[in-house]
Amino acid sequence: LGDVYKRQMSVTTPPAGGPYSLTFSDGELTVLNNILIGELWICSGQSNMEMPMKGYKNQPIEGADMDILRSTNPSLRLFTVKRHSTLLPQYDVTGTWNEAMPTTVREFSATAYYFGRLLNELLDVPVGLIVTAWGGSAAEAWMTEEMLRAFPEVRIPRTDADITSPNRTPTTLYNGMLHPLIGITMRGVIWYQGEENASRAEQYAPLFRALIADWRKQWKIDLPFYFVQLAGYMTPQEVQPDSRWAVLREAQAEALHIANTGMITAVDLGDPYDIHPKNKQDVGKRLAALSLADTYRKGTYHMPVCTGYKVYDRTLALAFDSPVQANAGEVKGFVLAGPDGVFYPAKATLQQNGKSVVLESPQVEIPIAARYNWADCPNGNLYSPSGVPVGPFRTDK
Repeated sequence: LGDVYKRQMSVTTPPAGGPYSLTFSDGELTVLNNILIGELWICSGQSNMEMPMKGYKNQPIEGADMDILRSTNPSLRLFTVKRHSTLLPQYDVTGTWNEAMPTTVREFSATAYYFGRLLNELLDVPVGLIVTAWGGSAAEAWMTEEMLRAFPEVRIPRTDADITSPNRTPTTLYNGMLHPLIGITMRGVIWYQGEENASRAEQYAPLFRALIADWRKQWKIDLPFYFVQLAGYMTPQEVQPDSRWAVLREAQAEALHIANTGMITAVDLGDPYDIHPKNKQDVGKRLAALSLADTYRKGTYHMPVCTGYKVYDRTLALAFDSPVQANAGEVKGFVLAGPDGVFYPAKATLQQNGKSVVLESPQVEIPIAARYNWADCPNGNLYSPSGVPVGPFRTDK
């Protein structure tokens, strides 16, 4: 272990740009060429982060064919970490740095590519992207044993026989696919994961916060951590109080209480018949817009948030911290409940220049609780004037 760390070194970098060459010697001279200096991001999660521009079988990426053909860009560099699940922390990964071009972009993460392409365009500096993701992976697989001790229900593997599922076994992806990257100088993380944890959604809020704290502890920096709230999926329903995916999305949003985090919602980009939505361009664009606003202080990206509510006669009025509007036609996606706890579709009316939404339902005489987009695959259409969708929420928690 000591020998491994002795072989690490740091180099003061020149201004963003390049290509540069780096010469070093350990008794034998070595020259590395075609090096760029710029912004490096780690892109992690499960299949919706891993999904390549070429798509999966019978699951294409919307608009990818032309984007792949136009993708040649020497200032955008791509690296995909090969899948590796293991008991012990590793010190190297398998992968190759590639310049963006049709042959390499075709095989690269669509979400990460669209994110990096927009950063490169608007920052006008080279951008590097490291994708370390595995479809179907659980959050626990990306965490250290030390941080998982706070969750006694999580079983830590001790032998290879304990790795019954390589992408779901706690600590194994951290060991094989993240630990070798720790210490690399990078700007931040984008994360698209959660589907695998939906069956235990109530546990996800503390687990996800612990994961973010875990990664920051390993890097010893308060790195920006931006994540995707799960897209809509499964049977569209207007009223679904028992939705596991809605609870998981709520758990994801609770991580926003941690400093230097951010969330984009993809609920409106989902497909009821496909867990891998075709529209990865808007996911990447939203992540890029969020990071440009919060990390680089370029522009603004604000998701309107419900700040409270009041009951007037048979109506419930929701207050928002910024104006909201319907994307098309009447406001959709709200349900209302009375003292019996039974939810019904609600008619929603915008008031106070969009800073209030007033709800009513003929089936609810005394409203006490409201929910928005609370379903596996909801139909809400509430956005900010600049097009940022409002995330799902409920007043009854």
